[in-house]
Amino acid sequence: MTPDIAPDAPRAPRPQRTRGRLHVGAARRAGTTRLAALDQSGALKSVFPRAHDRLEAIMVNTAGGITGGDRLSVSATTGPGATLCLTTQAAERAYRAEGPVPGRVETRLDVATGATLFWLPQELILYDGCALERRLTAALDPAARLLFAEPVLFGRAAMGETLRTGLFRDRVSITRGGRQIYHDGLDLSGAITDRLARPSVADGAAAMCSLVYAAPEAQAELAPLRALLPMSGGASLLAPDLLIMRVVAADGHALRQTLLPVLDRLTGDSLPRSWRL
Repeated sequence: MTPDIAPDAPRAPRPQRTRGRLHVGAARRAGTTRLAALDQSGALKSVFPRAHDRLEAIMVNTAGGITGGDRLSVSATTGPGATLCLTTQAAERAYRAEGPVPGRVETRLDVATGATLFWLPQELILYDGCALERRLTAALDPAARLLFAEPVLFGRAAMGETLRTGLFRDRVSITRGGRQIYHDGLDLSGAITDRLARPSVADGAAAMCSLVYAAPEAQAELAPLRALLPMSGGASLLAPDLLIMRVVAADGHALRQTLLPVLDRLTGDSLPRSWRL
């Protein structure tokens, strides 16, 4: 007699993973900066509001956030003499991740001689249980300008949420003329809120921002920026043309109060309108 064979148990469907790619190219033509290239697919899109003498690209993640297994890729090329500003429609969200594979975001920025690129995404909000890895690489030609600022919020204070567990890895690398001028990394895992509570880490702060200003006039901006910073922030010169700043704050509102005047100054009072909404 042939024994009965139980049918295979139904398998839970695998959750769909987000894929997205965006490339924006800017070139200076007829005395102004124009869109020279656009390649977008998957969850990443871009809209281009009118801007004076520069190209402004607002990046939109139609998936609404990032979770484990997602893959997003952004690249931008700014030709000689062009000015490109990249920002986001709103804050990005790193949601709770299911499974061992983190979400990954890769960014590549190329800035030609005499060009300016502003990389100014709005806040990244890390949810409890998130798992996210980010990597940004920027290649600058001589006399190119880059303003880079990436604010991060640890948990949702308005919802009373703390990061009991999570993973956040961040890497930034900037070269000028093929020579590395800046490399930074951040690794947070486990009970992130508890780690941030340590006086030697963030003394309980729930928001932070790293800023890099690579420009020939960077040295002249050091004293004015220091005057705008609270006691929980600092700015230094790594070279006459390379200024770095880091600030922590109690929450996102306090962080914005510090960032807005800094970014207004470094962008020549041309911070994207989406930052004001």
